[in-house]
Amino acid sequence: MLGLWLATFLRYELDFGAVDLLGVLALGSIAMVAQLVVGRLGGLYVHRWRYGTFDEILGTLKVVSFVTVLVAAADAFSPGVRPIPVSAAVVSGFIALGIMCAGRLVWRQKLEKWTRAEGDDRMPIIVVGAGSGGLQVVTAMVKAGPFHPVAVIDDNPDLRNLRIKGVKVSGDRSSLARVVEQTGARHIILAIPSASGEFIRDIAKRADELELQTLILPPVESMFGLGVNVADIRPLTEADLLGRRELSLDIESVAGYLTGKRVLVTGAGGSIGSELCRQIHRFAPESLVMLDRDESALQAVQISIEGRGLLDSRDLVVGCIRDRDRLRQVFEEHLPEVVFHAAALKHLPLLEMYAEEGWKTNVWGTQNLLELAGEFEVGRFVNISTDKAADASSVLGQTKRIAEQLTAYAGEENSGTYLSVRFGNVLGSRGSVLPLFREQIAQGGPITVTHPEVTRFFMTIPEACELVIQAGALSHDGEVLVLDMGEPVKIADLARRLIAECDRSVEIVYTGLRPGEKMHEVLFSPDELPTASEHPMVQRVKVPSMTPVLAAFNDPYLDAPVIDISAASSRSAHRLPA
Repeated sequence: MLGLWLATFLRYELDFGAVDLLGVLALGSIAMVAQLVVGRLGGLYVHRWRYGTFDEILGTLKVVSFVTVLVAAADAFSPGVRPIPVSAAVVSGFIALGIMCAGRLVWRQKLEKWTRAEGDDRMPIIVVGAGSGGLQVVTAMVKAGPFHPVAVIDDNPDLRNLRIKGVKVSGDRSSLARVVEQTGARHIILAIPSASGEFIRDIAKRADELELQTLILPPVESMFGLGVNVADIRPLTEADLLGRRELSLDIESVAGYLTGKRVLVTGAGGSIGSELCRQIHRFAPESLVMLDRDESALQAVQISIEGRGLLDSRDLVVGCIRDRDRLRQVFEEHLPEVVFHAAALKHLPLLEMYAEEGWKTNVWGTQNLLELAGEFEVGRFVNISTDKAADASSVLGQTKRIAEQLTAYAGEENSGTYLSVRFGNVLGSRGSVLPLFREQIAQGGPITVTHPEVTRFFMTIPEACELVIQAGALSHDGEVLVLDMGEPVKIADLARRLIAECDRSVEIVYTGLRPGEKMHEVLFSPDELPTASEHPMVQRVKVPSMTPVLAAFNDPYLDAPVIDISAASSRSAHRLPA
């Protein structure tokens, strides 16, 4: 109604005497009834959208356009003299739309002001990222929670003048020190769910230097597509420093070789083995045989999978891979079709002192499994290796390298698919640096690090196991598949991250590299040429195969045969050394 009056007065240059008041009132009544009916049918008056949003404005535009056409038609085809000029009827729609949108935007501003959290006790915080994540974080913080956003920083120069809910983009990450001085913020939140490990590590380092507590948003997939809530914000973890990489698991290929199959996992009680069992269980194998020499570890993995720890299933097997006779009993009873070999001795310094133990488990234990896998016609054998097997300089690396070569030889001799999967350190696994560092912090320190520049490749346990399972679906018989582990991470950075989380000062002591240790691990030996596989995060490389006989000749600790060398010799006499 107001739009029609204004449009008509403007059309007659504010000459009120020229206006047909009854005609305007009649058309206005039509417009109001039509607006209410069409608006309700179109969702405008049933609160389908939030006030002042783009969706509501678009809905208003559609309704007003329809009503404007209707009013202009009623004016143009009215009997006798037109109540108002048709041009005024058309212009009235634009005026009405402006009034409606302005009213909704004012109401939205009032609602936001009324719902904005206030209080002097709210802590100032800097938001990193002016994208959708930053928008949602700032929006959530201004409404509730203990934090008050005082600045946003973003490396995109095109966003320098942007304001998000009134919070200014104050520069890029190099401006962090200045922004902290200006705002007095003591917290910083990384609001980029897809941030790389390198970016996260750089922000964390800058924040630590300024004594800021670093918070972070979880990955997008962890929020199940819902909006960001203040409760989603959490402290930065060591896993975040590795970055977020989207894993593309080919469900069909994985299910094809696991679902309905008899699967054996050795070392099932360890960090990798137990997570492998949990992930394999999702694909409904016919049976999942979990073998370990640690009965308590087997109970723990049974509880994690079945919710009970009665140890009453024959699929829980206590045994050692060094004991070939015991392994034969397991193969005879369960007839596995797929084997994941995760059992190993892995602590590098101990194996340097007790090298013969590393050979017994990592070499001859692996060979025991390979021989039985060939004898019982296992369809797929996946040997879990390590990046220390590349350009090996330690007993651990040498024994795992020979295990890779023995697996390659088994792939040549047997009908199934035999392959090795190589990856680096697993973050938070049993015996890894993180549990050690946490225990040292709990005791008051110091944290011991071998060298300030030493780096290692890290993966999270679920990420490593998911890629191992995916690699097992690839058909690269006798090859080593190397998982993408991103960029190497400084061990000292992980130590400093843990110290930053605690409320005390803890010293870092550098002890020097131990025998057999490298400053920087590599993924490939100098003579290895990696090529792509079917999976974007898995590369493959050929390794020269090694017969069990040749492995025995290379074993300086083999006093008594732990494998049937005579049987192996008859199969590979042509490969004996001169």
